[in-house]
Amino acid sequence: LGGPAFQGVNEDILVWPDAQGRTSWLSRFLDYIRSRGRIKDFTFLSFEHYPYEPCKVQWSSLYDEPTLISHIVDVWRQDGLSPDFPLFITELNISWNTGESFVNIFGALWLSDFVGSYLASGGDALYYFHYLPAGLYHGCNGSMGTFGLFNVDSKYQITQPLAQFFASQLINLEWVQPGNGIHQIFPSNSNIVDPAGHILVNSYALLRPDGQWSLMLVNKDQENAHEVSVVFEDTAGGRHSFSGPVKVIQFGADQYRWNPSETGGSADPDGPPVTAIVHGNRNSTYKLPRASMTILTGKNSD
Repeated sequence: LGGPAFQGVNEDILVWPDAQGRTSWLSRFLDYIRSRGRIKDFTFLSFEHYPYEPCKVQWSSLYDEPTLISHIVDVWRQDGLSPDFPLFITELNISWNTGESFVNIFGALWLSDFVGSYLASGGDALYYFHYLPAGLYHGCNGSMGTFGLFNVDSKYQITQPLAQFFASQLINLEWVQPGNGIHQIFPSNSNIVDPAGHILVNSYALLRPDGQWSLMLVNKDQENAHEVSVVFEDTAGGRHSFSGPVKVIQFGADQYRWNPSETGGSADPDGPPVTAIVHGNRNSTYKLPRASMTILTGKNSD
C-alpha cells in the first residue's frame, strides 16, 4: 500500500480540525492506520512536485527551489513518517502550466537544482513523467512551451532536444554512475551569494559506486561566471581536495539559447555540453559559467 499521490503542494495538506484540534490530513491518516495495527501495510508515500504558480515564474524563482522541496519533505516527516520511510515523487516539473521557462536554460537549472535538493533532503526516488514528445503549445501569457524533453514537428518526430533533456543526461549519466550501484549523498554547500543574500551556487556531492566523488554545481547567476575551489571535510576535521584527473562537464547559457517565436521557437545553439579533463590538487579552482550546471568527477586526496 502506498500513496496517496498528493498533488504538487509546498505546504501540508490541511483539513477541518478533529476533536483534538488536529488539521494535518497525513498525520491523522497515519494515526488512523496505526491505531488499527495496519501501519506496516503502508510502505511508501508518493507525491507530485509543481512548486511555482503558473505565469508568475521569473529568474529569481530559481533561488527558492532548494528550500521549497526540502521544506515539504520535512513536513511529511513532521506529520509522523519515520526518517527512513520511502518518499517517491511520481510527477514533477516547474509548474502545472507550461511556458517559456520550461524550454529555456531556466528549465535545465531548475531540474538539476530540484533533483540535487530532493535527494540531499532524504528523498528516495523520483520519476520524470513527461517523456512524451508533446510538442510546443501556448502556455503562460501566450508564451510557447512544453512539458516534454523534445521539440517535434507536426508528425511528432523529434527535431531537437530541449534544455531539460540535457540536464537529465548530465544528472543520470555524469553526476550519478549509471547502473544499480549504491550512491552516498553528503551535505554540501557554497558561500557564493548575491547582495540580497540569495545563494547563487548550489552544490550537491555524491560518492559513487566506482569510488569517485561527483559534484553537481548549479550557478544561478544569470550574468556572471564564478570561480570556485572544492574542499572535502571529513568527520575528524581533515580537509581534502580533488587529486589527479577531474572530469569537468558543463551545460549552460553558452551552450543553449532559446529563440522564441509566435508559432513556436527553437534553440540555437542547442548543445552539446562541454567536456574537459583537468588536473586537480589543493590549489585548483574551477570556473562555473553564467547560468550553468557543472559536474566535477574524480578522486580526492585521502
